[in-house]
Amino acid sequence: MRFLQWPLIVIGISIMVVSLAGFAGACYGNKFLMWLYLFVMFFVIAALIGFIIFAYAVTDKGSGRFVMNRRYLDYYLGDYSGWLKDRVTDDGYWGQIRSCVRDSGVCRKIGRRLNGVPETPLMFNFRRLSPIESGCCKPPTECGYTYVNETVWIPGGDMIGPNPDCMLWNNDQRLLCYQCSSCKAGVLGSLKQSWRKVSVINIVVLIILVIFYVIAYAAYRNVKRMDNDEPAGEARMTKSHPSHFEI
Repeated sequence: MRFLQWPLIVIGISIMVVSLAGFAGACYGNKFLMWLYLFVMFFVIAALIGFIIFAYAVTDKGSGRFVMNRRYLDYYLGDYSGWLKDRVTDDGYWGQIRSCVRDSGVCRKIGRRLNGVPETPLMFNFRRLSPIESGCCKPPTECGYTYVNETVWIPGGDMIGPNPDCMLWNNDQRLLCYQCSSCKAGVLGSLKQSWRKVSVINIVVLIILVIFYVIAYAAYRNVKRMDNDEPAGEARMTKSHPSHFEI
Protein backbone atom coordinates (compact mmCIF):
# COMPACT_ATOMS: atom_id res chain seq x y z
CA MET A 1 0.00 0.00 0.00
CA ARG A 2 2.95 2.32 0.66
CA PHE A 3 4.13 1.53 -2.87
CA LEU A 4 0.79 2.78 -4.17
CA GLN A 5 0.78 5.83 -1.92
CA TRP A 6 3.74 7.85 -3.12
CA PRO A 7 3.23 7.64 -6.90
CA LEU A 8 -0.36 8.79 -6.45
CA ILE A 9 0.70 11.64 -4.12
CA VAL A 10 3.38 12.81 -6.59
CA ILE A 11 0.97 12.64 -9.54
CA GLY A 12 -1.71 14.49 -7.55
CA ILE A 13 0.62 17.31 -6.47
CA SER A 14 1.99 17.62 -10.02
CA ILE A 15 -1.51 17.90 -11.46
CA MET A 16 -2.46 20.56 -8.89
CA VAL A 17 0.63 22.74 -9.40
CA VAL A 18 0.64 22.45 -13.19
CA SER A 19 -3.11 23.07 -13.39
CA LEU A 20 -2.72 26.30 -11.41
CA ALA A 21 0.00 27.39 -13.85
CA GLY A 22 -2.20 26.51 -16.81
CA PHE A 23 -5.17 28.34 -15.28
CA ALA A 24 -3.05 31.47 -14.75
CA GLY A 25 -1.72 31.21 -18.29
CA ALA A 26 -5.24 30.96 -19.73
CA CYS A 27 -6.53 33.90 -17.66
CA TYR A 28 -3.66 36.25 -18.53
CA GLY A 29 -2.89 34.97 -22.00
CA ASN A 30 0.62 33.87 -20.92
CA LYS A 31 1.85 31.59 -23.64
CA PHE A 32 4.82 30.30 -21.62
CA LEU A 33 2.68 29.12 -18.70
CA MET A 34 0.30 27.39 -21.05
CA TRP A 35 3.18 25.75 -22.87
CA LEU A 36 4.60 24.63 -19.50
CA TYR A 37 1.20 23.18 -18.58
CA LEU A 38 0.99 21.20 -21.82
CA PHE A 39 4.59 20.01 -21.54
CA VAL A 40 4.35 18.77 -17.95
CA MET A 41 0.83 17.36 -18.31
CA PHE A 42 2.02 15.23 -21.21
CA PHE A 43 4.44 13.44 -18.88
CA VAL A 44 1.86 13.27 -16.06
CA ILE A 45 -0.62 11.59 -18.41
CA ALA A 46 2.11 9.25 -19.67
CA ALA A 47 3.04 8.37 -16.06
CA LEU A 48 -0.59 7.72 -15.18
CA ILE A 49 -0.98 5.44 -18.21
CA GLY A 50 2.18 3.58 -17.17
CA PHE A 51 0.93 3.24 -13.60
CA ILE A 52 -2.42 1.84 -14.77
CA ILE A 53 -0.71 -0.68 -17.06
CA PHE A 54 1.67 -1.70 -14.25
CA ALA A 55 -1.17 -2.16 -11.74
CA TYR A 56 -3.09 -4.42 -14.13
CA ALA A 57 0.04 -6.35 -15.11
CA VAL A 58 1.10 -7.24 -11.55
CA THR A 59 -2.47 -8.26 -10.57
CA ASP A 60 -3.22 -10.19 -13.75
CA LYS A 61 -2.96 -13.71 -12.34
CA GLY A 62 -4.54 -15.33 -9.34
CA SER A 63 -7.99 -15.51 -7.80
CA GLY A 64 -9.90 -17.50 -5.22
CA ARG A 65 -11.03 -21.06 -5.93
CA PHE A 66 -14.61 -22.21 -5.58
CA VAL A 67 -15.20 -24.86 -2.91
CA MET A 68 -18.06 -27.34 -3.06
CA ASN A 69 -20.90 -26.51 -0.68
CA ARG A 70 -19.19 -23.30 0.38
CA ARG A 71 -19.98 -19.69 -0.43
CA TYR A 72 -16.51 -18.40 0.44
CA LEU A 73 -13.45 -19.01 -1.73
CA ASP A 74 -10.17 -20.69 -0.81
CA TYR A 75 -6.89 -19.03 -1.78
CA TYR A 76 -3.71 -20.76 -2.93
CA LEU A 77 -0.33 -19.11 -3.28
CA GLY A 78 0.53 -21.18 -6.35
CA ASP A 79 -2.22 -19.40 -8.29
CA TYR A 80 -0.29 -16.11 -8.09
CA SER A 81 2.97 -15.12 -9.73
CA GLY A 82 5.11 -12.15 -10.60
CA TRP A 83 6.43 -9.03 -8.90
CA LEU A 84 3.61 -8.58 -6.37
CA LYS A 85 3.85 -12.18 -5.17
CA ASP A 86 7.61 -11.87 -4.72
CA ARG A 87 7.14 -8.74 -2.62
CA VAL A 88 4.46 -10.21 -0.37
CA THR A 89 6.22 -13.55 0.20
CA ASP A 90 9.62 -11.97 0.89
CA ASP A 91 10.48 -12.74 4.53
CA GLY A 92 11.25 -9.10 5.30
CA TYR A 93 7.93 -7.87 3.97
CA TRP A 94 5.84 -10.78 5.21
CA GLY A 95 6.91 -10.26 8.81
CA GLN A 96 5.47 -6.75 8.71
CA ILE A 97 2.35 -7.81 6.78
CA ARG A 98 1.65 -10.67 9.20
CA SER A 99 1.92 -8.33 12.19
CA CYS A 100 -0.37 -5.83 10.48
CA VAL A 101 -3.03 -8.46 9.75
CA ARG A 102 -2.86 -9.86 13.27
CA ASP A 103 -2.94 -6.47 15.01
CA SER A 104 -5.86 -5.29 12.88
CA GLY A 105 -8.07 -7.89 14.57
CA VAL A 106 -9.59 -8.94 11.24
CA CYS A 107 -9.99 -12.54 12.42
CA ARG A 108 -11.51 -11.54 15.75
CA LYS A 109 -14.08 -9.41 13.94
CA ILE A 110 -15.51 -12.26 11.85
CA GLY A 111 -17.00 -13.92 14.92
CA ARG A 112 -20.81 -13.99 15.10
CA ARG A 113 -22.94 -15.16 18.00
CA LEU A 114 -26.65 -16.00 17.97
CA ASN A 115 -28.31 -16.03 21.39
CA GLY A 116 -24.89 -16.22 22.99
CA VAL A 117 -23.60 -19.19 20.95
CA PRO A 118 -21.44 -19.26 17.79
CA GLU A 119 -23.13 -19.61 14.44
CA THR A 120 -23.56 -23.14 13.11
CA PRO A 121 -21.13 -24.71 10.61
CA LEU A 122 -23.82 -24.50 7.90
CA MET A 123 -24.24 -20.77 8.49
CA PHE A 124 -20.48 -20.25 8.38
CA ASN A 125 -20.12 -22.25 5.16
CA PHE A 126 -22.45 -19.87 3.38
CA ARG A 127 -20.81 -16.67 4.51
CA ARG A 128 -18.96 -14.39 2.14
CA LEU A 129 -15.44 -14.01 3.50
CA SER A 130 -12.85 -11.52 2.35
CA PRO A 131 -9.62 -13.00 0.93
CA ILE A 132 -7.75 -12.28 4.18
CA GLU A 133 -10.55 -13.73 6.34
CA SER A 134 -10.61 -16.90 4.25
CA GLY A 135 -6.85 -17.31 3.92
CA CYS A 136 -5.66 -16.26 7.40
CA CYS A 137 -8.52 -16.91 9.84
CA LYS A 138 -9.40 -20.53 9.05
CA PRO A 139 -7.56 -23.62 7.80
CA PRO A 140 -7.90 -24.53 4.10
CA THR A 141 -11.09 -26.50 3.49
CA GLU A 142 -9.20 -29.45 2.02
CA CYS A 143 -7.50 -30.05 5.40
CA GLY A 144 -10.72 -31.52 6.80
CA TYR A 145 -10.77 -29.65 10.10
CA THR A 146 -14.00 -29.65 12.09
CA TYR A 147 -15.62 -26.30 12.77
CA VAL A 148 -16.00 -25.19 16.41
CA ASN A 149 -16.30 -21.47 15.78
CA GLU A 150 -14.94 -19.04 13.20
CA THR A 151 -11.35 -19.20 14.46
CA VAL A 152 -11.26 -22.50 16.37
CA TRP A 153 -11.03 -25.72 14.36
CA ILE A 154 -10.03 -29.25 15.39
CA PRO A 155 -8.80 -32.19 13.30
CA GLY A 156 -11.60 -34.54 12.38
CA GLY A 157 -13.97 -35.58 9.67
CA ASP A 158 -12.04 -36.20 6.46
CA MET A 159 -8.34 -36.96 6.53
CA ILE A 160 -6.01 -33.98 6.61
CA GLY A 161 -4.85 -33.29 3.07
CA PRO A 162 -1.28 -32.99 1.74
CA ASN A 163 -1.36 -29.20 1.85
CA PRO A 164 1.52 -28.02 4.13
CA ASP A 165 -0.83 -25.38 5.56
CA CYS A 166 -2.75 -28.20 7.27
CA MET A 167 0.14 -28.64 9.70
CA LEU A 168 0.60 -24.89 10.25
CA TRP A 169 -2.91 -24.15 11.52
CA ASN A 170 -3.01 -23.31 15.22
CA ASN A 171 -6.01 -22.43 17.40
CA ASP A 172 -3.85 -19.96 19.31
CA GLN A 173 -5.49 -16.65 18.36
CA ARG A 174 -2.07 -15.06 17.98
CA LEU A 175 -1.04 -17.67 15.39
CA LEU A 176 -4.06 -19.08 13.51
CA CYS A 177 -2.91 -19.41 9.88
CA TYR A 178 -0.74 -16.28 9.71
CA GLN A 179 2.24 -18.40 8.64
CA CYS A 180 0.23 -20.27 6.01
CA SER A 181 0.68 -19.87 2.28
CA SER A 182 -3.10 -19.44 2.11
CA CYS A 183 -2.76 -16.31 4.24
CA LYS A 184 -0.18 -14.87 1.85
CA ALA A 185 -2.51 -15.74 -1.04
CA GLY A 186 -5.37 -14.02 0.80
CA VAL A 187 -3.28 -10.86 1.17
CA LEU A 188 -2.49 -11.01 -2.55
CA GLY A 189 -6.19 -11.43 -3.33
CA SER A 190 -7.01 -8.42 -1.16
CA LEU A 191 -4.29 -6.33 -2.81
CA LYS A 192 -5.57 -7.32 -6.23
CA GLN A 193 -9.04 -6.05 -5.35
CA SER A 194 -7.64 -2.79 -3.95
CA TRP A 195 -5.32 -2.14 -6.88
CA ARG A 196 -8.07 -2.85 -9.41
CA LYS A 197 -10.38 -0.36 -7.68
CA VAL A 198 -7.63 2.27 -7.72
CA SER A 199 -6.98 1.54 -11.40
CA VAL A 200 -10.64 2.13 -12.28
CA ILE A 201 -10.48 5.52 -10.53
CA ASN A 202 -7.23 6.29 -12.35
CA ILE A 203 -8.81 5.48 -15.71
CA VAL A 204 -11.64 7.95 -15.00
CA VAL A 205 -9.08 10.59 -13.95
CA LEU A 206 -7.05 9.85 -17.09
CA ILE A 207 -10.07 10.44 -19.35
CA ILE A 208 -10.78 13.76 -17.59
CA LEU A 209 -7.14 14.85 -17.90
CA VAL A 210 -7.05 14.03 -21.61
CA ILE A 211 -10.21 16.09 -22.18
CA PHE A 212 -8.71 19.07 -20.33
CA TYR A 213 -5.44 18.59 -22.19
CA VAL A 214 -7.23 18.87 -25.54
CA ILE A 215 -9.07 22.01 -24.34
CA ALA A 216 -5.79 23.51 -23.07
CA TYR A 217 -4.08 22.77 -26.38
CA ALA A 218 -6.86 24.55 -28.28
CA ALA A 219 -6.54 27.55 -25.90
CA TYR A 220 -2.77 27.57 -26.43
CA ARG A 221 -3.24 27.59 -30.19
CA ASN A 222 -5.65 30.51 -29.84
CA VAL A 223 -3.22 32.53 -27.69
CA LYS A 224 -0.41 31.78 -30.11
CA ARG A 225 -2.55 32.96 -33.03
CA MET A 226 -3.38 36.18 -31.20
CA ASP A 227 0.32 36.80 -30.51
CA ASN A 228 0.95 36.43 -34.24
CA ASP A 229 -1.84 38.94 -35.01
CA GLU A 230 -3.90 36.29 -36.75
CA PRO A 231 -7.59 37.14 -36.17
CA ALA A 232 -9.64 34.07 -35.39
CA GLY A 233 -11.97 32.99 -38.19
CA GLU A 234 -10.17 34.85 -41.01
CA ALA A 235 -9.05 32.79 -43.95
CA ARG A 236 -5.29 32.59 -44.14
CA MET A 237 -5.08 32.13 -47.92
CA THR A 238 -6.15 35.06 -50.08
CA LYS A 239 -5.33 35.91 -53.68
CA SER A 240 -2.62 38.54 -53.98
CA HIS A 241 -3.98 39.69 -57.37
CA PRO A 242 -7.71 38.92 -57.60
CA SER A 243 -9.11 38.68 -61.12
CA HIS A 244 -11.59 41.27 -62.40
CA PHE A 245 -14.16 40.34 -64.98
CA GLU A 246 -16.21 42.84 -66.92
CA ILE A 247 -19.55 41.89 -68.35
